[in-house]
Amino acid sequence: MSTIIYPSPVFGPVHSRRLGVSLGINLLPADGKVCSFDCIYCECGLNAERRASLPLPTRTEVAAALETRLTEMAARGVRPDVLTFAGNGEPTLHPAFAAIIGDTIALRDRHCPEARISVLSNATQLHRADVHAALMRVDNNIQKLDTVDTAFIRAVDRPQGRYDVERVVAQMKAFGGQVVVQTMFLTGTDAAGHDVDNTTERHVQPWLDALRRIAPRQVMIYTVDRETPVPTLRKAQPERLDAIAAQVKAIGIDCSVAY
Repeated sequence: MSTIIYPSPVFGPVHSRRLGVSLGINLLPADGKVCSFDCIYCECGLNAERRASLPLPTRTEVAAALETRLTEMAARGVRPDVLTFAGNGEPTLHPAFAAIIGDTIALRDRHCPEARISVLSNATQLHRADVHAALMRVDNNIQKLDTVDTAFIRAVDRPQGRYDVERVVAQMKAFGGQVVVQTMFLTGTDAAGHDVDNTTERHVQPWLDALRRIAPRQVMIYTVDRETPVPTLRKAQPERLDAIAAQVKAIGIDCSVAY
C-alpha cells in the first residue's frame, strides 16, 4: 500500500486534475490523518493506520507559512491558480477554520488576487454556523456527496460520528447555490468482498434527485486516480462517467469529469 501524507501547513504547488496549479493548505498534522470520514479509497490511507502524534498547526503558523510560500513563488514568477484547503483529513475540523479562511483571503488579496480559494470538505461540519459562514466566503466551496445510499456511505465513506445524509443534503441546499458537489464514482469490492459500485442507476438516480434539491453551481465527478488502501477498488470507466455527467447536465447543472 502506497498512500500519501502531506506536509503541514502548506504544500505544493501541485497540479490538480480539477483545479489547476494548486497551493495546498493542510490544517491537519504533518504526520497523520485527522478525519471525520474513513474512506476506503482515501489517498492518505485508513485512519487507524495513519494516527497523528503532532498537534494541529496554529492559526499563526498557517498564516506565516502561507505568506512565506506565496512570497517565494512570486519571486520565481509563479502564481497559483488556486489556494486549496485539503491535506490529511477534514479541514473544517480545525477549531480556527473560520479565522484561517479570513487570513487566507487577506493574503490572497495581497499576493495573488487572481487566485481562487477552494475548500475540499466531506460536509460533516456543515451544521456549524461558523463553518457555513466561512464557506460562503470562498470561491469554491466543494462538498462531498458520493451517494445518498446509507449502506454505501457506511461501507465506503465510513463516517466516524453521526451522519444523516438527508440532513447533509439540506445543509448543502442552504448555501443557495454557492456550493460545488464533488462525487467519487468507483467500482470493485470492499475488503470483505462486498460490491461497492455506485455507478449504477440504482445509485445515480437518487443522487440526481438530491442534486435537484441542492441546486449546486457545479458538480465535479471523479474516480480513483492513485493507489487506494483497499486494493480491490477499481476505477469507473470513462464512458460511464461521461454518461453520468450527461445526466447531470440534462437537469441543468454544470458538470466536470476527471478520469
